[in-house]
Amino acid sequence: MNKYYHNPRCSKSRLGIDFLNENNIEFEIIEYLKTGVSEKDFLEIVQKSGLKPLEGLVRTKESLFKDLGLKGKNLTDKEWAKVINENPKLLERPILVTKDQAKVGRPTENLLA
Repeated sequence: MNKYYHNPRCSKSRLGIDFLNENNIEFEIIEYLKTGVSEKDFLEIVQKSGLKPLEGLVRTKESLFKDLGLKGKNLTDKEWAKVINENPKLLERPILVTKDQAKVGRPTENLLA
C-alpha cells in the first residue's frame, strides 16, 4: 500500500489528497505529526526519492530548524533520520511513498511523476 505523509493543517498536503483521489491512486494516510516518523521510514524515503535530506526532504525554513542549530550542519542520512524521528515537524510534506519511489508533492503534480 502506498503511504502518504500528511499534515492536515497544510494546504499543499490537503491538495495532494484531492489530487491522488482524482487520479484513483490508493494510499494510506500517515499523520506523521501524531505518529512520528521512524528512522527506518525516513531512510526509506531518502533511498526511494534519490534525494539527500537537504535536497527537499527537510523543512529548512521551519523555525525549529534554526532553533536546533541545524543550519550549516553536515549530517549523515542516519543522523538526519534521528533528527526527523525526534522532530517530525521538520519533515517536508506531503510525501507519497510507493513500492519503488518516494515523491514530494511540491508541486502537487510531482506525486504522479
